[in-house]
Amino acid sequence: MTGQVRTVDGRVAGRRGQATRQKLLDCLGEMLSSSPYRDVKVIDVARKAGTSPATFYQYFPDVEGAVLEIAEEMAKEGAGLTELVSGRSWVGKAGWQTSEELVEGFLDFWRKHDAILRVVDLGAAEGDKRFYKIRMKILNSVTNSLTDAVKELQAKGKVDKEVSPAAMAGSLVAMLAAVAGHQKGFTTWGVKQAELKPNLALLVHLGITGKKPTR
Repeated sequence: MTGQVRTVDGRVAGRRGQATRQKLLDCLGEMLSSSPYRDVKVIDVARKAGTSPATFYQYFPDVEGAVLEIAEEMAKEGAGLTELVSGRSWVGKAGWQTSEELVEGFLDFWRKHDAILRVVDLGAAEGDKRFYKIRMKILNSVTNSLTDAVKELQAKGKVDKEVSPAAMAGSLVAMLAAVAGHQKGFTTWGVKQAELKPNLALLVHLGITGKKPTR
């Protein structure tokens, strides 16, 4: 965490205060992994962190405010997903490797942040613009890079000009997000993780290049 950390009333938090604030966020994050978002109460977060509700309210206006803090930090990490695509080759065997690494990185990120992403998706679905912006910040990091990849392939005559780069990239990223959020559900269909990744990578490769991959 960079920059000054302030309390709700605008005071700069000292080192001890920052540690308490971070512990509250860590405890809230753990609770979101095991409890429905709506069931998490300030008193429970404070108790788990070994402090009081009054201390919680020094740093956050409510549980939602604290959740947004966690989500913002997660979104900053999510911006790094662009590195899985930006400047990568989509030609030949390198294109297949790019597809595989994008799928792996995307699914890993979703698994790591599963609890907070569920809350973000819920808030965005309910029309909360704050959660919607966070969700789009994560998705845009990949969508924009994939859009550029399609444009580059079109410029080289490798992808049909009728393909809309933004529509194709957006569709693929929406698919990745949906699959990433449903990973546990695939087991009920008898699909293993080892089977999911290459098939998802195949769809991504076909979408971007319009061709079967060279493996």
